[in-house]
Amino acid sequence: MKAMVARAWGEPSTLEYADVPAPVPGPGEVGIDVRAVGCNFPDILIVQGKYQKRPPLPFSPGAEVAGVVNAVGPDVVGLSRGQRVYALMGGGGYAEAVVAPAARVYPLPAAMTFEQGAGFGLVYGTSYGALVHRAGLRAGETLLVHAAAGGVGLAAVQIGKVLGARVLATAGSPEKLAVAKAAGADVLIDYRDGDWIERVKAETGGNGADVIYDPVGGDVFDGSTRCIAFEGRLLVVGFTSGRIADVATNRVLLKNISIVGVHWGLYSERNPGLVRACMAELNALAEAGKIAPVIFKTFPLREAAQALAAIASRESYGKVVLIP
Repeated sequence: MKAMVARAWGEPSTLEYADVPAPVPGPGEVGIDVRAVGCNFPDILIVQGKYQKRPPLPFSPGAEVAGVVNAVGPDVVGLSRGQRVYALMGGGGYAEAVVAPAARVYPLPAAMTFEQGAGFGLVYGTSYGALVHRAGLRAGETLLVHAAAGGVGLAAVQIGKVLGARVLATAGSPEKLAVAKAAGADVLIDYRDGDWIERVKAETGGNGADVIYDPVGGDVFDGSTRCIAFEGRLLVVGFTSGRIADVATNRVLLKNISIVGVHWGLYSERNPGLVRACMAELNALAEAGKIAPVIFKTFPLREAAQALAAIASRESYGKVVLIP
């Protein structure tokens, strides 16, 4: 079978479209014929060797896939051959077939395409875990979502609306703000046009946002501490700006705010029951038509470098997907 393989640390352009052995599921594992692969910003960092964990070389990147079960290992219950599923993985998703732990494989909602399924688990799990489990977002509160047209950003906008929040969305172009509006955002803020911090204050009557969802870091994090409400929760989701911000603890003290980390992937190790409960809630919302991934573009598997370039250049919105 074919897979995209990293044989050394480098840019995504160094990935090889190569023949590799087809994987065989062992105890507690499921084999999946992959129909679509979700691309994410961390995939770029993993290939570059800049992520928190370095897989042993050679390896295939990719943390989420959707497809059809082709085999089940011993001790697997609730999943069967021919079933449509999506899976969250530690890696190896950029391939025509994968093996995944059964505990991280979920039924694909009937209304979802394989492309949507490949863009569902990671970003919606992250945003749901952040807003519900970590921030405790309540109906009637104001949620500020940065990079609101990105994968996790759009998921946060949709989930915020489901939870009954008023959603303020920032993005860097009218086109991306239109995508956020279509996802349900109530207020659109172009961060390149004037002072977005003052705009957030004005839109909240000077109080600031109760919850701020920040996958950007850097200057955006710094600014967020200036427009957050009393007892607000600032969610640290990622650092796509490339700079990890320092915390001005005087602002933490003066407003009694909470700086809340969101390393959602770690819950698969520390509290897998929580992850499965959250994914069950998300599947129910998807079945009810209340949330749905937005697909920017699909690329053939062999064009993984181009797909990741669309993410790195901020050309894309929503999810970028590979098709084996």
